Amino acid sequence: MTVKTKPGGPSALARSEERTALWLLIPSFLIIAIVAAYPLARVVMSSFTNERFAAGAEIRGEFVGLQNYRQLLSMMVLEVPQRLDADGQPVVENGQPVYENARLFLRRLDTELRYDAVRTYDAFGTRYVLAATSADFIRAVWDTLAFTVASVALETILGMIIALTLATKFIGRGIMRAAMLVPWAIITVVSARIWEWMLQSTRAGFFNTFLTDIGLLDAPVAFFQTASLQVPAMVMIDVWKTTPFMALLLMAGLATIPTELYEAAEVDGAGPVRRFFSITLPLLTPTLAVALIFRTLDALRVFDLFQVVYGEARYSMASYAYYQLIASRNVGMSSAASVIIFVMIFVFAILYIRALGVERDGD
Repeated sequence: MTVKTKPGGPSALARSEERTALWLLIPSFLIIAIVAAYPLARVVMSSFTNERFAAGAEIRGEFVGLQNYRQLLSMMVLEVPQRLDADGQPVVENGQPVYENARLFLRRLDTELRYDAVRTYDAFGTRYVLAATSADFIRAVWDTLAFTVASVALETILGMIIALTLATKFIGRGIMRAAMLVPWAIITVVSARIWEWMLQSTRAGFFNTFLTDIGLLDAPVAFFQTASLQVPAMVMIDVWKTTPFMALLLMAGLATIPTELYEAAEVDGAGPVRRFFSITLPLLTPTLAVALIFRTLDALRVFDLFQVVYGEARYSMASYAYYQLIASRNVGMSSAASVIIFVMIFVFAILYIRALGVERDGD
């Protein structure tokens, strides 16, 4: 039997198999359209309205265009003026200029939208303020991005070390593999409460008690009350819980690499470091890309960790969208924040795929 093919094109049998595969995928496409595409489209549509949550069927939201996105994303950088004395002269204390309160300065601005201070910083002898119409959301975006970058980077490095260690043969490897999964098996709410107790700012907190007893601390550290330590504390909790997940994915990828490659490289005199960068890392790139995408998606939409520990004191992007919906009953703003989260996740996924060179089989 011969199969006629066009020069440079797929065979008739291959085209028939492709058509059959598409027909078999139709039920999956329909399910995705029902459970994913429609809700996503509904959220996108709501983001252009001023719809209110639980407002009743008789009260319908009106189309407001990009107003919600403008309210969430409008920002500007302004110079904070120096404080003046009774004679109109700039106030200087200890040789340093004294500036006005940034929040009070922004309240006096005659602008269409009301701006609030996100943060202030000094540069070239002048104080500037980053102002936004939704300062809490901008801070939530910054905190979520910082949390994502730090947690995913640490989890990838530690997960790689654990995976490479457990890929070697040693006594007790099976027990270590089982013990490694214990933090990941604990639900996030429980692990957050455990770490919240251990990081307490009193002598009841494990870390403060331990570090004080061995002389590394003179006084307890308020991890959750100190603004500069709040995001690092979240990173610490997430790294402890999710590193086993990264290690598990990377171990699965390591198991697919033929051992003959390592044996041949060892015969050629390649050391462990050379074998890692020449064999392990290139062949592990597809698995690493999948692991990074999974973890980045999960970290960017982090909700439970911030919600359990901080509540309304400090937001992630997801918890901000939640409070806009539940506390403020603002469906439009919550939907707009959710769409922004979706776009950021989509962009991160594309960047990972392109940066790591993950291509389709056969390309």
